[in-house]
Amino acid sequence: MSWNQTRRSFLGTAGGALSALALAGCGGGSSDSGSGAAPAADGGKSLGVMLYTNVMSLDTDLATDGDSFEVIADCIDGLMQMDEDGAAIPALAETTDISDDGCTWTFHLRDAKWSNGTPVTANDFVFAWRRICKNAGEYAYMMSDIGQIKGAAAIVNGDQADETTLAIKAVDDKTLEVQLEVPVPYFDSLMYFPTFYPINEEFYTGLEDGTYGTSPETFLSCGAFVLSDYLPGTANLTVTKNPDYWDADRVQLDSITYQVVGSSDNALTAFKNNSLDVVMISGNQVAAAEDDADLSDKLEVTGAGYMWYLTFSQTKKNAQGGMLANKNLRLAFSNAIDREALVDNYVMDGSIATYTAVPPQFAASATTGEDFSEDQEMFSDYIGFDVEKAQKYFEDAKKELGVDSFEFTMIFGNNEGDEVTKVAQAIKEQIEGALSGVTLNLQAMTKAERLDKMQEDNYDVALTRWGPDYADPMTYLGMWITNNSNNYGFWSNAEYDKIIADCTTGELVSDYDARWDALYEAEALVMQEAVIAPLYTKANANLIADGVEGIEFHPVALNRVYKNTTVA
Repeated sequence: MSWNQTRRSFLGTAGGALSALALAGCGGGSSDSGSGAAPAADGGKSLGVMLYTNVMSLDTDLATDGDSFEVIADCIDGLMQMDEDGAAIPALAETTDISDDGCTWTFHLRDAKWSNGTPVTANDFVFAWRRICKNAGEYAYMMSDIGQIKGAAAIVNGDQADETTLAIKAVDDKTLEVQLEVPVPYFDSLMYFPTFYPINEEFYTGLEDGTYGTSPETFLSCGAFVLSDYLPGTANLTVTKNPDYWDADRVQLDSITYQVVGSSDNALTAFKNNSLDVVMISGNQVAAAEDDADLSDKLEVTGAGYMWYLTFSQTKKNAQGGMLANKNLRLAFSNAIDREALVDNYVMDGSIATYTAVPPQFAASATTGEDFSEDQEMFSDYIGFDVEKAQKYFEDAKKELGVDSFEFTMIFGNNEGDEVTKVAQAIKEQIEGALSGVTLNLQAMTKAERLDKMQEDNYDVALTRWGPDYADPMTYLGMWITNNSNNYGFWSNAEYDKIIADCTTGELVSDYDARWDALYEAEALVMQEAVIAPLYTKANANLIADGVEGIEFHPVALNRVYKNTTVA
C-alpha cells in the first residue's frame, strides 16, 4: 500500500497548527462483518476499540504511553483541546490572554465540573502542575525544559524543594495565571497534552497514597467521558458519556469499550467477528484486508507519529563495559540495517523508513510550511543501508576498542504489536549478517519491563519508540540533552546542549527561522554521533466499521479523539 496514496494529509495539519501558534505569540459489535457498531443496551451507541498495550495508570504523573494518554484525554479536558486539524482551540479555558512579551499567559476558565459535582477551578491546575514538578517524573521536563514555566526547572532538578515557587497562580476560581521564563510559541498546544491536565486537590488528598487513577472510584472526570470499568493492567476498560460535560451536546457516543489486542491476527479476527469496531492491523493482515472485498473499503491508513529506533547504552555498566560508547560501532550498526526491508517485509502497514532523528510529517515550519524532515537524505553520509560502509565503521571500531568480537543483547516489547518481534529478528539477522564478529541476542519482555530497564540503564541495545507530544522538532531533540530523563543512552555533548539551550531559553527563542536552522545543527550532531539509529515512522492501518464516522486521528500528542465520533 502506498503511504502517499492512503495516508491522511497531516503534514498540512501540523503546519496549520504551528502557524496559529506563531500568531498567538510567544463494544459494541455489529450485525454483519464490520458493518457497523451496534447500539448499546440502553439504545445509545457504543464503540469497541483496540488498544495495543495495557493501560497501567491513569495518573497524569505516571502515564507515559499513548494508549494511557488517549484514555486520560477521553475523561479529562485540558485548558485547550485539538480541533480536527490538530490546532489548539479552547477547552476548559474559554478565553486566553497573552502579555506583550509572551511570558505571561492568563487562562479564563469556563463553567465546568468534575464528575462528583465539584466545580473545576484554577486551583485544580495549580495543584496538578506543582505535583508533576515535585515528583519529577518522566514527563516533568514538559513543565521545565519544554514549557519553560518559571521556577519549574529548579523544582524538577531538586534545587528547590518548595513546589509552591512554581509560577502558576489561581487569581480566583476562574482565572489561572502562568509565567514563563521565555516566550514559548507552542505553549497553547502543550495545554492539550495530559501532563498539563488538572486534578481536584480535595479528591486526591482524600485517597489512600498511590491509589489515584487506579479504579473508577479513585478517578474524577471533567471530560467527554467518565471511567466506568477499569483495573490497572487488565485487558479491558470502559468509559461512558459524561452527562455533565460542558460540551455534552457534541458527544454522540454513549460508551467506548477498549480491549487490548497484542496480535494483528487477533485484531483482524476480532473485527471480522464483530467483537471490535476499530482495530489496527499490520504485516500480512494488511494485504489480506486489501484483497478482501468486504474489508478493503473499511481500511484507512493514518499517521501515528511514532518513530521506532534503536537506542544504545553508552555507560560502562552495560555493553561489555561500555563498548557502545564507541561512535564507529554505533555507526556500523546503523548502516547495516535495511530500513526499507523492515517496512516492506515485516511492518507492512504504511510505515515509512526513516533516516533522521526527527521523523517526517508532523512538524512544519510556520513561515515556509515545509516539513522539518522532508529531506530524508540530508544525513546520508552517516546513515543508510550500506554494508560496505558499515564494515568500514566496524573495522575502525575494532581497532579503537582492541577487540574483534562483540556480544550484546537487544531488548524489545513482546506486547507492542507482533510486527515488533519480526522487526527485532530482522535487525538481528541484518547486523549479524553484515558485521562478522557481532552477536546480537534478543530478549523479549513486556513494554513496561523494557521501559524499566531503559530507565534504570540495565540494557545494551533497545528497540523503542517515541511519539511527538507537540508539533515542534524539540519534542524529539529535547530528549538528548545531558541528563534528560529520556536520554536513555546517557549521551552528553556540550555543543548540543548549548544549541538546545539557545533554542529554548537563549537568543534564538524570538527568531523563528534562526531557531529552525539551529535545530538542524542539533539534529546533525545526533546523526553524526549515531546517538540513536532511526528505523521507521509508524503508520496505523485501521479497520473501521461501517457507520463509524468522525474519529479524529492525529500524529501528535493524542492519536485518536472521539468527541465528534458518530455511529450511524
